[in-house]
Amino acid sequence: MKADSAPAKAKRSPKAASHPKASRQTLSRESWIAAARKVLEKRGIAEVKIDRMAQQFKVTRGSFYFHFTSLADLRDGLLQEWRNINCAPFWAMRDMHDIDGLQFFTDIVHVWVDEAPFSPLLDLAVRDWSRTSKKLAQEVKDMDDLRIALLIRSFRAMGYPEDESLVRARITYFHQIGQYTLSFKEDPAVRRSYQPLFGEVLLGPLVQEPGSAPRPSESRGGRR
Repeated sequence: MKADSAPAKAKRSPKAASHPKASRQTLSRESWIAAARKVLEKRGIAEVKIDRMAQQFKVTRGSFYFHFTSLADLRDGLLQEWRNINCAPFWAMRDMHDIDGLQFFTDIVHVWVDEAPFSPLLDLAVRDWSRTSKKLAQEVKDMDDLRIALLIRSFRAMGYPEDESLVRARITYFHQIGQYTLSFKEDPAVRRSYQPLFGEVLLGPLVQEPGSAPRPSESRGGRR
């Protein structure tokens, strides 16, 4: 009986060896995009290569071409990821009307601060990528323009003059982008604790009494 049992075990061993192949076949398009996104965020678009990711997943190039027609197709998937999580929240705000200025400003800021789903790393990586593509550079510029326009709309709704709304919007946005560019990291709880103070600095007294605060030039002119 013992001699008979050995062949039975030998027959089962090829099935066990086939399990890794079965798991590889379940590799999805989303998995490839997620892996490419990590490479993009850490090392840039030039390092997003089919062979390297295939080696990472321990699969053949054929597995990649099961989901994508080309490397350009994968790059399109990466850009769509950026559009879905970093652009869509602002596109939704574009069509809002009859806004409360302060609440609108708060909603815009929370897209960045909450990072749910907004990704600073992905935003910065796509911005760097855009330096190599005129088409993408235009798309990034359009998104920058939209974000600034939304901030201007919030300041205008709070009662600020047109020029001052533009300047305040730029200061707000450039500050935000500057944090990403410097790779500035801070504990989320600490960042949230500073948020009210940032609001006071960026909004100033005009949010309560539009037009009542003296301008810096007027204050300096009054000194002797």
